Amino acid sequence: MQKKNLRKTYKFALRTSLYVTLFTTLLVSVFLYYYHTFNWQIVLFPVICFPLCFIIVQYRVERFIYRRVKKIYDDLTLLESTSLRQQPITTDMGTLTKEIDKYARDKKIEIETLRVREEYRKEFIGNVSHELKTPLFTVQGYVDTLLDGGIKDEKIRKKYLTRASKGVERLSYILKDLDMITKLEVGDLRLDKEEFDTVKLVQSVFDLFEMKAAKKNITLTFDIDYTEPIMVNADKERIQQVLTNLVVNSIKYGREKGTTEISIENLIKNKAIIRVTDNGEGISEQNLTRLFERFYRVDKSGSRKEGGSGLGLSIVKHIIEAHEEKIYVESELDVGSEFSFTLEKTK
Repeated sequence: MQKKNLRKTYKFALRTSLYVTLFTTLLVSVFLYYYHTFNWQIVLFPVICFPLCFIIVQYRVERFIYRRVKKIYDDLTLLESTSLRQQPITTDMGTLTKEIDKYARDKKIEIETLRVREEYRKEFIGNVSHELKTPLFTVQGYVDTLLDGGIKDEKIRKKYLTRASKGVERLSYILKDLDMITKLEVGDLRLDKEEFDTVKLVQSVFDLFEMKAAKKNITLTFDIDYTEPIMVNADKERIQQVLTNLVVNSIKYGREKGTTEISIENLIKNKAIIRVTDNGEGISEQNLTRLFERFYRVDKSGSRKEGGSGLGLSIVKHIIEAHEEKIYVESELDVGSEFSFTLEKTK
């Protein structure tokens, strides 16, 4: 345990000695006046009384109060109060009271934080368990069927192995995304920033998901023709992951023969804002506040039907915040949604 220095205060002893001296001087003066023996020598009495009282009171305070004050500090130190350990012990009771009140408030905040974290931990474990259970049981069911004789039928064998493979693939997605979001949250994922053209990056994402969008007759397009490059400074791979998640979601929840439109605008002198807009089914206001939470699904059945880990938007938010930028969402049911985020421009 770190040894503390005792910072003494004489305020209590000085005040007490003053009060005792004034009172006794007044009492002695009245007594001498009553017996007609009052004279000028009475002025020597407070001069002698005050230092004597001070010495006696201070000695008793040190022997009685200071020891107990130090005991309080030592007890608090055992509770690992960093703020108290950093300061010398003071015997001033007002200061001690303030420090103990501050210690109590800090502990209350710490307890509340731990309670919130515990609730979050329980919810997170429940969500992980639920997300892993679905594809795991699916794979187990197909494998058990094959082991029970289905493997002899070539059609069943091929169909069930294909479905089992998709289940394993989904498990792989979930674990990969969990690893990604964990690294993002603890700050263990290093961003490799570079200068690149956002127009070309968006076009490459469009090319990647052109066939997926075509299955629902959804058009992937820019809001205008960008003839000049728009250069930003960011981690190109991570921003591509952000755009991929947003475009895939717009396709997943988009209307048949709908549109997913991306615009890149100058926000301020050194900032650009990228907007991903669709005319899909939209998101209700009550779901918007929880949209970026881990595993939170607006349409649970549809989301699982389409696959995915349920971590996409949470990863998007963490990647943007890792760049010290902001992400926004606006949506209206049966109208569509718009996700937008900012990036630092280079020129």
